[in-house]
Amino acid sequence: MTILQKTIIFGHRGSAGTYPENTMESFKAAYEAGAEGLEFDIHLTKDLVPVVIHDETINRTTNGEGWIKDLTLEQLKTYDAGNWFDNSFKGATIPTLDELLQWVSTTSLLLNLELKSGLVRYPNVEKIVLEYLTKYDVKERTIISSFNHYSLVEINKLDPEAETAILFMEGIYEPWNYARSIGASGLHCYLPVAAPDLLQGAQKAGMPVRPFTVNEEKHMYALIKGGCSAIITDYPEKAIAIRNELNSK
Repeated sequence: MTILQKTIIFGHRGSAGTYPENTMESFKAAYEAGAEGLEFDIHLTKDLVPVVIHDETINRTTNGEGWIKDLTLEQLKTYDAGNWFDNSFKGATIPTLDELLQWVSTTSLLLNLELKSGLVRYPNVEKIVLEYLTKYDVKERTIISSFNHYSLVEINKLDPEAETAILFMEGIYEPWNYARSIGASGLHCYLPVAAPDLLQGAQKAGMPVRPFTVNEEKHMYALIKGGCSAIITDYPEKAIAIRNELNSK
């Protein structure tokens, strides 16, 4: 057996390489492909409803324009979130966190919820998200990550049992020590930062590393073969095939 431990596959924004990102269609495709987890992004609408979308505006991934913070849920639901990717997905909408968790609660999926609270400081977003995770009883299988580490500290204050992970794109020295200093227990690093010294150091420190976004086969092979805790990919189906191939050797 080549693999010492099972590398968990997280679908990045669902199955974003082949479906419109952060839509229910994309999430269901990742699940059907066999991904164990979903990575997705959360913003708050004008009426403080958490919605699943990556950017601060709807300009790139819908047929509308505007900042999420300036639009109500009712307004957001009028825009198409699938046609920009391919006209076969016309009619897809921006999901609410409520909609996503309602479906997730019927599965065994792990979750990597990214709080997009850096550019826009959404009021009480940490408290609101924790309430939804509790409502659907999925908190114990959810990792809350963010580039805004102040948000992670706030999560830890509100609920010390919630699992958090730092998102970072730089070569932080011994990031496992920094992560622990703010109450986080995982490292979600940009793929080029996932150098051998970081992976080995984190493994010795007992802290999982989950690089993003791992889309090339050579990187999938290297990380899975090296026993990386998890990878976050736009192509979960491809990653699972590679993991199966390596496990069969």
